[in-house]
Amino acid sequence: MEEKKLDLNSIIGFVLIFGILLFWFYQNQPTPEEIEAQKAKIEQQQEAEKSEEQEVIAPVLETPVLDLQDSTALASYRNTIGGFGFTPAEEGTTVLENDVLYLEISNRGGQITQAKLKQFITYDSIPVYLIKDGNALFDLNFTTTDNRVLNTKDLFFEPTLRQEGENKVLSMKAMVSPQQFLEYRYEIKPGEYLLGFTVRSQGLSGVINGSRPVTLNWKLKGIRHNKSIQYGNRYTRLTYNHEGGKISKLSESSDDEETEEDIKWLSYRQHFFSSILTTNTPFKTVELSSKNLVEEESKEARFTKEYTTKAPLELEGGELSYAMNWYYGPTDIDVLEQYKDLGLVESIPYGWGIFGWINRHVFTPFYGFLSSFLPFGIAIVVMTIIVRLLMSPVTYKSYLSQAKMKVLKPEITEISEKYKDNAMKKQQETMKLYNKAGVSPMSGCVPALLQLPIFYALFMFFPTSFALRQKSFLWAEDLSSYDTIAQLPFTIPFYGDHVSLFPILASIAIFIYMMMTTGQNMQTQPGMPNMKFIMYLSPLMMLFFFNNYASGLSLYYFVSNLITIFIMLAIKRFILDEDKIHAQIQLNKAKPKKENRFQRKMREMMEQAEQQKKNR
Repeated sequence: MEEKKLDLNSIIGFVLIFGILLFWFYQNQPTPEEIEAQKAKIEQQQEAEKSEEQEVIAPVLETPVLDLQDSTALASYRNTIGGFGFTPAEEGTTVLENDVLYLEISNRGGQITQAKLKQFITYDSIPVYLIKDGNALFDLNFTTTDNRVLNTKDLFFEPTLRQEGENKVLSMKAMVSPQQFLEYRYEIKPGEYLLGFTVRSQGLSGVINGSRPVTLNWKLKGIRHNKSIQYGNRYTRLTYNHEGGKISKLSESSDDEETEEDIKWLSYRQHFFSSILTTNTPFKTVELSSKNLVEEESKEARFTKEYTTKAPLELEGGELSYAMNWYYGPTDIDVLEQYKDLGLVESIPYGWGIFGWINRHVFTPFYGFLSSFLPFGIAIVVMTIIVRLLMSPVTYKSYLSQAKMKVLKPEITEISEKYKDNAMKKQQETMKLYNKAGVSPMSGCVPALLQLPIFYALFMFFPTSFALRQKSFLWAEDLSSYDTIAQLPFTIPFYGDHVSLFPILASIAIFIYMMMTTGQNMQTQPGMPNMKFIMYLSPLMMLFFFNNYASGLSLYYFVSNLITIFIMLAIKRFILDEDKIHAQIQLNKAKPKKENRFQRKMREMMEQAEQQKKNR
């Protein structure tokens, strides 16, 4: 009777604690006024950025400097480029922008030298740049009929900007004559991150040597946007669509390179933002490489990875003609789904196989629905509650298996004592007991395996969901990054230089849960590894592992384990009766039990092994 009172008090206590937590979560949400103030701060920062003098940083991808005032150097340059010297050698940039994207295109090389996303800022309130200070290079390499090897990054292009309806069109031409030129054509539409991009030549069939390859080179160093460069680098990756729709990736943790065929698009992902190049005419053979630039956590580090693409272009009638697109924008499903015909949404790292399918088609739209009318943190709590309630039958099956094993504990202990000097016989008798009682020692593992797709899908959802980026909740400033309640004056290996509270709460909840579950198993399954050690180690690993992960993920695990504890207490108090379970097991043992094929085979193998041991 005393035990039942204790269980009831525990349940009431958990209900009160959980209710208080929910109320606390709700009360600590930012008010509409605070949200508006935050938006105003962002707008002020963006306006101030336009007028502030920017720090001058040397380009990371060098291009030779030409002194246009030096007549000797200019003459030497024109002698090098041959016929393309018709274009005036004038330094300068042209601005191409809409309400979400700001671009600067240089006369030198005709390439984009600055790409800024107007509506986003980094963790330290600086506007998000995908291209800046020479971190990117786009170049065509070709040979002329007079055996000159030219690179477009060294050529000067003549800009012409015009309005076509609501769209802005920029034509950049490197000319041999008014009727002979290489053209880059950029077209930007209102409100879009996708930029039309055409590479074409006119009248150059007698200028470009068609027997030598024309090679497209695209390089980019990913600019840091996250508070933790290691965390951001974990989700920074080169992804590509090839061979009729296959989606592949280079390594996210080490240097990698591949040669692929029929590539339709390439994504240089920088966690929550992407630079993507698409082509209507697939590149037949492409050399790809990704170089990891992050060795350890550093507050001064600027770049995450360096990407390189080399793709030969084909001439048609001696001329170039490729219709392509540039995408500079968020790695956000709501934005990328606007370009379904290009399939860019596949560049989002949902995870592989069934895990990715659950993430994309279940959790992403479900959380989007909840966060459309709930604060972002509360939406996580509500989603967690619903997920755990839907999975409660699996929790019930798992707990039922543990209860059965607990009832059999005295008999298992008796077998262990009786055959303590004969491990094979002990195993045989234990299996016979399980078979007669209708209990499977693996039945508790199966429910856990069924939950793995859900857990892994959520593990990928929280760090990559753009909806969580820079959304605050309680003490966490950004649910897509780690929360900080204390900054350490030193760095602890594998832990970091800060203390996050959500992982601590999640670790405590996991420890309590394991005390309720693993504590039973380590008493009822002799011969198992030291489960008590595992029980203490798992929460500690959780504490270290999640200290640098998204606080939204730690919040989910904290709430999820609280709910699981409550459900298991409710099952123990109101649903399962150990006396009835014991009676049912005794009934099962009294019934004749027919062995299935697998059980018979296992018994015969054990008996053979036992006989061989006796013969020896």
